[in-house]
Amino acid sequence: MTSTWGDDVAGEAETVAARLRDGMETGVLSFPLTSFHDDGSLDPEGCRAHVAAQIATGPGAVFPACGTGEFFSLDEDEYRQVVTIAVEEAGGRLPVVAGIGYGWAQAVRFARIAEEAGADALLVLPHYLVAAPQEGLVAQLEQIAARTRLPLIAYQRGQVAYTAASLRRIAALPNVIGLKDGHSDLDRLQRLTLAAPAGFLFFNGASTAEIQARAYATVGVPAYSSAVHAFAPEIANAFFAALRDGDDKTVQRLLRDFYVPLVELRDRVPGYAVSLVKAAARLRGRPVGPVRAPLTDPSAGDLADLEALLTTGLDLVGAAL
Repeated sequence: MTSTWGDDVAGEAETVAARLRDGMETGVLSFPLTSFHDDGSLDPEGCRAHVAAQIATGPGAVFPACGTGEFFSLDEDEYRQVVTIAVEEAGGRLPVVAGIGYGWAQAVRFARIAEEAGADALLVLPHYLVAAPQEGLVAQLEQIAARTRLPLIAYQRGQVAYTAASLRRIAALPNVIGLKDGHSDLDRLQRLTLAAPAGFLFFNGASTAEIQARAYATVGVPAYSSAVHAFAPEIANAFFAALRDGDDKTVQRLLRDFYVPLVELRDRVPGYAVSLVKAAARLRGRPVGPVRAPLTDPSAGDLADLEALLTTGLDLVGAAL
């Protein structure tokens, strides 16, 4: 499907891609949490405080209302508030990439809201429920790309996995600028990076991405998103700096004593990839509130283990709970 937008879309997309590329070289990609009150209603003030605190720690870009931000549980008005807050707090200092998803028709509704709110780009989360052939995966991106001026980053995870041929097709769309990978299939990912045009963005979107950051870097994908940044930017930034500077001793220590135990704790209960992040943020006094159903907050025992692990991780980088 041909885009209905003019040639200026490609130029705008390249400008945003350049900003993201610069940011990805200097910091982790921040995926802030969405704050809720105890009754489950949106807490805009909590969102603003959390996003402001995240931005103050120097991430390469901020991605509101994505997986960690519980996009799947937000209605359109809440989504508008969350993205608007992130744009206001960023103030043009770093790119704001909002999540969109479900089927393409709904994704376009969210895309229009994000565009009105001032987002710089969109992360296209995996479509809802059904498996689809490659032709359908490409068509999904084509339908969205034809209906928004904003640059798009495709997210392959779950039922979405592109072949090299499909990657070439979506990369040819004037406003598709990159790919976030959550499969950790390095053979496939290497084929995709080789198939992509020069300047196409890739980043590691695996759960607890730091665990596989070195492996991703070997296939030309050093940039990554960091859920840990949402509750312990001191740890996330220390790991990023050690990895960038070749400080293998620090990388090993943080992996062994913090990140691997965190993954083991995360794997105890489905949904803990978000629930533990929110719980850890609350342990540090961040006003993020509980998760929304169908996610559940950690049990008392798991929360105690999380607090002990968080204390250990912060101590490793010279910070305190």
